[in-house]
Amino acid sequence: MSVAKALTVRQATIKDVDAMLEIVNEYAQQGLMLPRTKLSFLEHLQSFIVAHDGDTVVGVAGLHILWEDLAEIRSLAISEKAKGMGVGKHLVLHLVEECRNLGIKRVLALTYQKAFFEKCGFWIVAKETLPQKVWKDCINCSKLPMCDEIAMIFETE
Repeated sequence: MSVAKALTVRQATIKDVDAMLEIVNEYAQQGLMLPRTKLSFLEHLQSFIVAHDGDTVVGVAGLHILWEDLAEIRSLAISEKAKGMGVGKHLVLHLVEECRNLGIKRVLALTYQKAFFEKCGFWIVAKETLPQKVWKDCINCSKLPMCDEIAMIFETE
């Protein structure tokens, strides 16, 4: 059975943090996303979901509300063994549905994975159209002013 067929998505728990940290920081070591600390995951645990196939966490994603009409998908990462099996798309669609349920109209992703997010229904927007993100998070980011990530949006309505 493939990972995608046995996949379960649920709220992250304390027991998941070490696996989440390992998956995300593997991408960070490759320069594909910002690193996270264990403390960061613990402080924001309620904002994260995990995908697992039985006892093994194979994916992680976070949802951070930036404003009344805008939330951001953060730290979306899939374990090496689960790549290409639909885990990432499953996590993204789960968070989009969560935004719908919360009444949030737009979902943001800052990414290097343009084709993936396009397959999920996102499209490119100028970062300058997202002042809530720029002034809340980007202003303190080590990549500012040379950020090379692509800003993409999904409309929930």
